[in-house]
Amino acid sequence: MVQRVAVVGAGVSGLAAIKCCLEEGLEPTCFEQSEDVGGLWRYTDQAEEGRASIYRTVFTNSCKEMMCYPDFPFPDDHPNYMHNARLQHYICKYAEHFDLLRHIQFKTLVTKVKKRPDFSVTGQWEVVTQRDGKEDTAVFDAVMVCSGHHVYPNLPLDDFPGIQKFKGCYFHSREYKEPEKFRGKKVLVIGLGNSGSDIAVELSAVASQVYLSSRSGSWVMSRVWDNGYPWDMLVITRFRTWLENILPRAISDWLYVRGMNRFFKHENFGLMPLNRTSRKEPVFNDDLPSRIACGVVVIKPNVKEFRETSILFQDGTVQDDVDVVVFATGYSYSYPFMEDDSIIKSRDNQVTLYKGILPPRLEKPTLAVIGLVQSLGPIIPTADLQCRWAIKVFQGKKKKLKKQREKPKATPLFLSSLPGRYGNNTTLQTDYITYMDELASAIGVKPNVLKLLLTDPRLALEVFFGPCSPYQFRLMGPGKWSGARKAILTQWDRTLR
Repeated sequence: MVQRVAVVGAGVSGLAAIKCCLEEGLEPTCFEQSEDVGGLWRYTDQAEEGRASIYRTVFTNSCKEMMCYPDFPFPDDHPNYMHNARLQHYICKYAEHFDLLRHIQFKTLVTKVKKRPDFSVTGQWEVVTQRDGKEDTAVFDAVMVCSGHHVYPNLPLDDFPGIQKFKGCYFHSREYKEPEKFRGKKVLVIGLGNSGSDIAVELSAVASQVYLSSRSGSWVMSRVWDNGYPWDMLVITRFRTWLENILPRAISDWLYVRGMNRFFKHENFGLMPLNRTSRKEPVFNDDLPSRIACGVVVIKPNVKEFRETSILFQDGTVQDDVDVVVFATGYSYSYPFMEDDSIIKSRDNQVTLYKGILPPRLEKPTLAVIGLVQSLGPIIPTADLQCRWAIKVFQGKKKKLKKQREKPKATPLFLSSLPGRYGNNTTLQTDYITYMDELASAIGVKPNVLKLLLTDPRLALEVFFGPCSPYQFRLMGPGKWSGARKAILTQWDRTLR
């Protein structure tokens, strides 16, 4: 019987794990190597070893009504999109409100997680930690890995011939903090993701010229959508997901491309994705199109070769006198504390997890990886629901689990969503509502729209046609929150406030 649970990391996923354990009467112990909660959102002036790192001006891409913990809305007066400092304050308030801090051991590094000799019988783990130079070992019935995936930078220098002879300065975007020291420089940013776009736009205010290199293009979305409302409150709805699933693929793809081009034609700006119908995560940047239109950011194709002071691009153009290169090339998944790395990773360094949470080949399902799934949706409610699902599995309340986990030809995520829509990098990409509903159905917390239509039609219409906000998953079933109905019916009021 699972009782003691080790939680690795006290970011947004780790805090959800602690709270969900407490709700189910378990005893969580969280190990956090820094001195505070928040993980990715805890800004520091220098990038710290083994910790996620953000730049000073990071804002959220999901609005406050969509990205909050499902039973802890943001205060009414908070803006719809928040600076990292304000989100960090909210995370701290959440930890205080639910009295989570006493379950966290700060400045404690997890150095090893390994199976006990009798694991096939007990499912227990040995967790080795280090604090103030002292090592400690403890036994836990289950482990929840909440260490995130913005820690280990992916710097693929082998893909860029001649980088060794380049005389300028180059570094990964993880090291970037603020723009001032790049004043008057010519800067190349490689990578058209959220970080690359943000950094390019920010540097364009001080640099003499910014070039933004993209290998495959990307859809660029604005946070501000129709009539000035937040994009996700209009886009992430049950009605739209239902419509997309019943329409023929060709019509669905046409509508998708048309919607993405509604504010500007990506082709004209050099941003059009190679795979137009790919549902891979778009870039959120309100300023990039105008910066391109003003000429202070110039879009370039992939780099073919570095020279001493110039750079040759795939289209044959050469850019001279480049001073700085910022590699916004993402992160690698790494779990250095896992004694057997293959538990989480499979061939080609990919991560294969049942429901995006459980390593499928464990004799006992007592290890969960939280917060690794990527979707066009917010991470906080996703992590909360993943934790609730994982704990039910730990407690043996998912009867069909063993048979499902052993499916020989299952897809990497074992999900019923449509993997072909998410480009080549499908390992952890999925549709938000489809995924959330799969987890919610399994533990009995998915809102029953038809039943609501008979008993509470006003709420039913808001649940189906309105935004699929986190409160929906605390509306009924185990772990329900008494304030969920009111939160759903007043979400637009808080947005306007």
